[in-house]
Amino acid sequence: MAKVQKRQKIRAENEKLILTAAEKVFAEAGFGGATMQLIADMAGLPKANLHYYFATKEELYRRVVQEIFEIWLHAADVFEDSAGPVEGIGAYIDAKMEISRRFPEGSKVWAAEVMHGAPVIQDYLETTLREWTDGRVSVINRWIAEGKMAPLNPEYLLYLMWATTQHYADFNHQINTLNNGKKLSDAQWAEAKQTVKSIILRGIGAVQ
Repeated sequence: MAKVQKRQKIRAENEKLILTAAEKVFAEAGFGGATMQLIADMAGLPKANLHYYFATKEELYRRVVQEIFEIWLHAADVFEDSAGPVEGIGAYIDAKMEISRRFPEGSKVWAAEVMHGAPVIQDYLETTLREWTDGRVSVINRWIAEGKMAPLNPEYLLYLMWATTQHYADFNHQINTLNNGKKLSDAQWAEAKQTVKSIILRGIGAVQ
C-alpha cells in the first residue's frame, strides 16, 4: 500500500510540474510553436517522461485547457447558492479576478485558442461551455424576474464579466507597464476588484 501511495504521489507531482511548464510554454509560443522538448526543458525533466504521462502534445494541451476551464467553472458555483446578484455576481467577479491574478498563463492559452477558432477545443465550447452558460443564464433570468436587477440579456452580461476580469490576465504585461513596470500590489488588486464590482453591479441596477 505504501509503495502504491508513493507512486501515486510521484505521479501527481510530476503531472503538476509538467502542466505548469506546459501552461507557460503554450502561453508564450502557442500550440503550433510549442514542442514537447521545450516543455520538458521548462519542467526540467527528460522528454521521455512527458510522453510517459502525455502521449501527444495535443493531449497535454487539452489537459492544460481543461485545468483552467475547470477552475473557471468552479468560480461560478456561488451563483446557485446566492440570494441575488449582489452576492452571486459580486463573489463571481472576486473569484474570476483572483484566477486572473494566479493563473495568467492559463487564461492566455485559452484566449489564444479561441481567437484561432478553437481548433483543438471546439467540442468543449459546444458542450461543456454551452451547458455551463445556459445554467448561469437561468439564474440571472430568475433574479431579473424577482426584480433584483434590471432586465437585460444575461449572455451579454456574462461576456462583459469574462472580458473585464480576464483582461487582468491576458493583458497583464500592459497593466504592469502602465503601473511603472510593477505587478499590481495586494492593495491595487483589492481596489481593482471593488471597482469592477461597483461598475457592473450599479450598471445592472443591483445596487444604487
